[in-house]
Amino acid sequence: MHIFITNDDGYLSPGLATLAELMRPYGQVTIVAPEEGQSGMSNALTVKIPVRMRRVHKEQGLTIYTAGGTPTDCVKLAMSTLFADSKPDLLVSGINHGSNTSVAVIYSGTLGAAAEGVLYGIPSIGFSLTDYSPQADFSACRKYIPKIITQTLAHPFAPQVFLNVNIPNLPPDKIKGIRLGRQTKGAWAEEYEKRIDPTGAPYYWLTGRFVNHEPDAPDADENILQQGYIAIVPHHVDMTEYHELERLKKIWQF
Repeated sequence: MHIFITNDDGYLSPGLATLAELMRPYGQVTIVAPEEGQSGMSNALTVKIPVRMRRVHKEQGLTIYTAGGTPTDCVKLAMSTLFADSKPDLLVSGINHGSNTSVAVIYSGTLGAAAEGVLYGIPSIGFSLTDYSPQADFSACRKYIPKIITQTLAHPFAPQVFLNVNIPNLPPDKIKGIRLGRQTKGAWAEEYEKRIDPTGAPYYWLTGRFVNHEPDAPDADENILQQGYIAIVPHHVDMTEYHELERLKKIWQF
């Protein structure tokens, strides 16, 4: 079995190292990850400058490359070169430092890479831990990610579907279990903070706070996490809203 790992926090991320450690018992591991952090890049591609890839580590069962682009660049580059003749059996992205719930899935480079993997026909999973610290404790990931991989291998999910897995920042014995759910309806408020630089000119810093629009919904991913469970949401790369498509066909006249 050949497992492809990438992320959006960069190839030196502790989350990436943890994920590689967890995947090695399943087979050959190849990592292609960004040179530096690429959070918030979603499915962005590098189109105006060359993208370079270099091998930085090789040992039995593990090869690590770094690339100068986005997470999606890493996937596309790897599939065009390293996996040109034989695609990997599984793509895993992460472990992201910080959650990727609700509307964050639109911006996430972690999930952008997983979505790109699906477009190549590879079963893909994005993993996130709700701890932004570089010194995050990944002990809960070590306990539960193998359980999720085992289920994935035994019961594969549908084509063009990728999984978004969020793990709460709790000790393993405090996590109540794993729940499947859906994306929470929510939004970010007060997104930009105005500041003044030393010359007196204004600039804006991305900040804000998340507002949960359905705090009582038991099946919403944000609430599943708040209740102490790991949240798994299946996402589909086909963004067509089929119910609305059929409704509009009936009432719009052209």
